[in-house]
Amino acid sequence: MYTPKHFSVDDLATLQAFIRENSFAILVTASGALSASHLPFHLDSATGPYGILQAHMARANPQWREFADGAEALVVFQGAHTYISPSWYEARKAVPTWNYAAVHAYGRPRVIEDRDKALAVIRRLVAQYESPATGPWSLDSLPVEFVDAQLKGIVAFDIPIERLEGKYKLSQNRPPADRERVVAALKQAGGESALGVARLMEALRAKG
Repeated sequence: MYTPKHFSVDDLATLQAFIRENSFAILVTASGALSASHLPFHLDSATGPYGILQAHMARANPQWREFADGAEALVVFQGAHTYISPSWYEARKAVPTWNYAAVHAYGRPRVIEDRDKALAVIRRLVAQYESPATGPWSLDSLPVEFVDAQLKGIVAFDIPIERLEGKYKLSQNRPPADRERVVAALKQAGGESALGVARLMEALRAKG
């Protein structure tokens, strides 16, 4: 990922927090032709230097068969993003741009063959997304034979993260007055994307 120094984020805690907050990501592999799947991921941040990602996909999805090659894969975590108008700057000589935040995780996927370990991955994902607001629902509410049948239809896998790249493109290359004007304009525009970028810019400002 092309990342000028002023947009680069390398703090591990920040990157891992971003992954947790934006855990529905794109898995990209390149064994021959490019393949991509949109999947929810669980991050085990306590294992390895950068953590381990865990997920599953349908067994009918041929992408998992590429894991046997041992090739590096890319998981793209996308955060808030929005258009930035040059009319929000003090200087008139400016052009439009796009503010966004993203983290790229690289590693080599490994299929989890063991039934109990695969089930543990599913349990972690359910626990990650279930809450009092959603039920909460539990796998334990299902008959064991039904769960086993469902497990046969998926492939669980993990990816020990070998490197992480973080990019927060949030107007850091503009003067402070311009950044304040951008935040104000985004708040006025409203909407999930604009407000999400405004919050990221304010958090970045608070860190100094």
